[in-house]
Amino acid sequence: MISVGKIKQYSNVLERPLSKGKQEVSLSAFAFLFSELVQYNQTQVDNITELERRLEDAGYAVGARILELLCHREKGNRRETRLLGILSFVHSTVWKVLFGKVADSLEKGTEHEDEYMISEKELLVNRFISIPKDMGAFNCGAFVAGIVRGVLENAGFPAVVTAHFVPVEGQHRPRTTILIKFAEEVLRREATLG
Repeated sequence: MISVGKIKQYSNVLERPLSKGKQEVSLSAFAFLFSELVQYNQTQVDNITELERRLEDAGYAVGARILELLCHREKGNRRETRLLGILSFVHSTVWKVLFGKVADSLEKGTEHEDEYMISEKELLVNRFISIPKDMGAFNCGAFVAGIVRGVLENAGFPAVVTAHFVPVEGQHRPRTTILIKFAEEVLRREATLG
C-alpha cells in the first residue's frame, strides 16, 4: 500500500533532512544590509582604496562559503580543475545563485594572456548606491570582486580580482567589469594539463 500525502515524522530535529530553503532574499533587505556594511566600513577608513579593500575582504569570506555550498549542492563535492571550467562556474552558477541571473559576459583579455573579465551592465551592489562627488572613484563592485576572488582562491586558482567602471555610450550609468588576473602558477598548471 502506498500512502500519498503523508509527511514523515522525525523524532529529533537533527534527523530532519537539510532543505534548500527559500532561495531568495528580499532586495530591500539586501540593499539595507549592504548599505550598512558600506557605511560601517566607511567610518573605519581614511581613503577610498582602503574602503574598497575592506569590502573586498568581506566579499572574500562570502566567496569561500559560496564555493563550499555550491560544490556540495550542485557538484556532489567535486571542484573544477580547469581554468575555463572555474570561470564558467563563476560566470553562470555562482552569479545565478547570487544575483538571480547569469553575468552579462565573460571575456578573455586581448592584451594579456592571464586576464579575464566578467561584465555586468547593472551590478546589484551598485544599483542603489549614490556616490558622493568627493568619493568619485569608489566602486561597491569591490565586494563582488572579493566574492569572485574567494571562490577562485579556495578552488585553487589564485588571482588578483578588481572591479572597474567602464563607461558605455548612450547610458547614464557605467558598466561594471570584474577584472581577473590569474597568478603565473595557474597558467603553468593549465599549460601542463593542456
